[in-house]
Formats: sequence, C-alpha cells, structure tokens
Amino acid sequence: MVEKEDSGTLFGVPYNFERPSIGRLLSAYWQPGKGMLVEKPFGIGYTLNLANWRSWIVLVVAAVLLWQERGGAEGEVETEEEEPVEVIVDDD
Repeated sequence: MVEKEDSGTLFGVPYNFERPSIGRLLSAYWQPGKGMLVEKPFGIGYTLNLANWRSWIVLVVAAVLLWQERGGAEGEVETEEEEPVEVIVDDD
C-alpha cells in the first residue's frame, strides 16, 4: 500500500495533517523575521503571523468591522424605522 504524505504542497498551497503539538501550534503563529502570512500548523493554506505588525492591523480592522456590523454603540447612529409597504397585485 502507498503511504500518503502528511505534509507538503498541492498546487503551491501548503498542507499539513500531522498531529499538532502545543509547541508547534504556538511557534507557528509567532515567527519573528517572517512575513505576514505563514504556513498553518494544521490544515491547508496560510495563517497570520502574530509577530508581524501588519497582522495586528488586519485583526483590528476585522474586529472594528464585526463590532460595527453587530450594532456598535447603541444610540450613536439614529436610524429611521421603516414603515411597512403595502403591495397591491392586480389579477387582470
């Protein structure tokens, strides 16, 4: 039987299905001197390198957008409540 590889690349995208250890998980997300994206410790693709300052900007922007979508600070933005619209359908 042919053994499948646990890690490698497929069409230039890295994958790793080896059982992750705590040390490998922590070291994967903190790699000083590397770029903003690093290989995931488990799974397919890339993840953010928290040792890179640009990753923190991405996280802050994502958090602000999520906060804004969920309503933000109540009462800051006054919105008019929409009234129901009556729809008349003529069956001629």
